[in-house]
Amino acid sequence: MTVIAADYFHSYSVVGLLAVVGVLFVAVAFGAGRLLRPVVPTPEKLLTYECGVDPVGEGWAHTQVRYYVYAFLYVIFAVDSIFLFPWATVFAAPGYGATTLAEMFIFLGFLAVGLLYAYKKGVLTWA
Repeated sequence: MTVIAADYFHSYSVVGLLAVVGVLFVAVAFGAGRLLRPVVPTPEKLLTYECGVDPVGEGWAHTQVRYYVYAFLYVIFAVDSIFLFPWATVFAAPGYGATTLAEMFIFLGFLAVGLLYAYKKGVLTWA
């Protein structure tokens, strides 16, 4: 019993040691970067900088949310296609036909309900 517990905690000690080494590696890298960089603050370096354009006006810009909604819908259906390929390969295996078919129709049903909701809310109209 104690041998099993020792093996169990030994596995966790390896993971803990690896986590400590990882954190230490990142800390040393950031510390070295901080010590080796030149520090010469000038007024130009202290300005807000974005894409090589000098800041003009306020930092507030109006954006359309619907573009993000289109991107979100694309991601949902891209993930759907990622799940359809493994399903198609498992569906052909003997003994998995009816179960995988039912599971995939439930999955596609949830996606269809989401698409119907987006359509009813008017998200899919380009106006």
